[in-house]
Amino acid sequence: MDTVNIHEAKTHLSRLIERAAKGESFVIAKAGKPMVKVVPLTASEATQVKRIGFLSGQVRVPADFDRMGDEVIDELFNGNS
Repeated sequence: MDTVNIHEAKTHLSRLIERAAKGESFVIAKAGKPMVKVVPLTASEATQVKRIGFLSGQVRVPADFDRMGDEVIDELFNGNS
C-alpha cells in the first residue's frame, strides 16, 4: 500500500481520487506518521462482517453437555472410581 504525505495529497488530490476510484487504497501521512487510510467506496468495510450466528444449524450441542465427563472430573479431583 502506497503512502503519500499531506502536501503531496493536497497537490495531487484529483490524481489520488482517480486511483482510489479504480480500487487502489493508500495512506496519507503527516511528518511520516500515518494519519488516514483512503479506500474506494466499493471496498467492503470490516464493520459490515456479521459474525453472530454464522454457524447456525451447523453445530449440535448435546442435551447433557453440562454433565459430560462428570466421572473423569470426579476421579481427577476426588480420587473416586
